[in-house]
Amino acid sequence: MAATVSNARVHRKMIDTLYVDAMLLADEARGYFDQSARIEREALDPLGRVTFSCESLKVTTRLMHIIAWLLTQRAVDSGELSPRDALDPARRLGDAPVTDDAVLAQMPIDARALIAASIDLHRRVARLDDAQIDPAPLDSPVQHMQARLAMAF
Repeated sequence: MAATVSNARVHRKMIDTLYVDAMLLADEARGYFDQSARIEREALDPLGRVTFSCESLKVTTRLMHIIAWLLTQRAVDSGELSPRDALDPARRLGDAPVTDDAVLAQMPIDARALIAASIDLHRRVARLDDAQIDPAPLDSPVQHMQARLAMAF
């Protein structure tokens, strides 16, 4: 029982840390794409400006998927949502829009950093989301059955 409580605390701290990271990155992206990037965007050719705008939307999409998933995890931790309900496909982490490496290389330096950071954060959270469906192997059949029962209730 003590291990379960300890794991829950570690899980909660990890979710809280990722949430703070996501919110900080979202604020940084908003500040950059709404304000600082105007000069850089206007220096691009018309196709480059459209690509730049698409990439800013991709960053926002990744971050909103991450934040929604993290809020779902917080709801599970607080008992507002069952772990089983959190596995509903509508509550899982949304797919990340793909950014082509060639497009990334053409972006201004600050935009590249934000795009890469959003991709990295989405990959980290995706590993956690995937682990809910395909958890690490358990030591014994009894632990496996207990885990299945916990997910059902």
